[in-house]
Amino acid sequence: MTDTLTPALTALVAQPDEDAPRATSLFRFATAGSVDDGKSTLVGRLLHDAKAILADQLEQIERTSRERGFGHGTGFDFALLTDGLRAEREQGITIDVAYRYFSTGERSFVLADCPGHVQYTRNMVTGSTTADAVVVLVDARHGVLEQTRRHLAVVALLGVPHLVVAVNKIDLLGFDEDAFRRVEADALAAAAALGIPGTHVIPVSALEGDNVVERSARTPWYDGPALLDLLGSLPAAAELAPEAEPFRLPVQLVIRPQGGLAPDLAADPDAVAALRDHRALAGRVASGRIAVGDAVRVEPGGHVTRVTGIRVAGEPADEAIAPQSVSLSLADDVDAARGAHVVAVSHRVEPVREFEAELFQLDRRTLRIGDRVLVKHGTAAVPAIIAAVTAMRDLDTFELVDADRLEANEIGRVRLRLAAELPVEPYAVSREAGSFLVIEPADGATLAAGIVLPAP
Repeated sequence: MTDTLTPALTALVAQPDEDAPRATSLFRFATAGSVDDGKSTLVGRLLHDAKAILADQLEQIERTSRERGFGHGTGFDFALLTDGLRAEREQGITIDVAYRYFSTGERSFVLADCPGHVQYTRNMVTGSTTADAVVVLVDARHGVLEQTRRHLAVVALLGVPHLVVAVNKIDLLGFDEDAFRRVEADALAAAAALGIPGTHVIPVSALEGDNVVERSARTPWYDGPALLDLLGSLPAAAELAPEAEPFRLPVQLVIRPQGGLAPDLAADPDAVAALRDHRALAGRVASGRIAVGDAVRVEPGGHVTRVTGIRVAGEPADEAIAPQSVSLSLADDVDAARGAHVVAVSHRVEPVREFEAELFQLDRRTLRIGDRVLVKHGTAAVPAIIAAVTAMRDLDTFELVDADRLEANEIGRVRLRLAAELPVEPYAVSREAGSFLVIEPADGATLAAGIVLPAP
């Protein structure tokens, strides 16, 4: 899904200190929240207190904050650290996804700051597609709103491994425990209704920094970690043993020898023969592990062969693991092109021409029965038709209700009929093999993001 959903990077990147300890793992997380929940302020506070801001950027923001008379003397508008577009600064809302990169020494973070306004919910989908966790902000005074439920539904739809609910502005309620517990109960109930396990709820004050980077003494009734400590301890998807899943490689490119040989190779008959016969399938390993000598099957066609060579970053390797980009040499000259899949021979996936899916409608155009679209699955793009729109999800009750179309930002269920077979799998089985995009053939716009449902 990430190939098409890549947004413009609007961030200023904080360069790591060369003397700082090397981070040992990478963790991707997204933030989301309703308008005026203080999400941009929370992200700014997190970056500021984690010392992840360049000195010249900090000086500029302090100057701009003073010119605007921000905060009745506090002198710092944390939201300016994330709202990079002029329209965002002028309107006081987040519009596009902004990426930030920072490190604590023990872990490197990629933060996707997503919009909260309902008309930009599609961008929240964009920022969450590759996230290991999503931090959803809730205003302690207002509790769980419809937009909060929509964000939680996106978390469930995309199968994000971890959900953190930050109950913000607890300072405006005098750090009242009862107020926090009410919001906590509502958030946990909403997450449970969507089948989201292991939800973490934290009371925070983004403006004053309580429980953002360090535990606050003003919430003695809260015995959990601060937000940054929690994000530092949660396992990333890459640490959840992706190699335990079957091997899958969507083919992005077929590599063939081009041009003449280097003089030192041209003099070696064995090298000449090897390069003349060389043909490799290249792409990013979606899941699992592959080693030289492993048996694989190439779909479509079901041709079984053996891996004779692996190259990672142009260098020979004995094995590769998700999400490395690799090229595979095979024992047989298999007829494969971009869009094919190389899978473990032990993992049998029956390609299908029709499947049920749940869609998050991203485009402003209405999706109707009979619409002709493209389904982008991995590196393949196949013409398809919307055979049926069976239901829409009511974001108040999370129940499915009858529907015959999907409007922007709605979540619903459809049946797709394909012009060619695709090796899709239920999203619950594989996040990679079970996700796809719905594309408008006329202009290439992304209409919807979808997940494959189990066969009825």
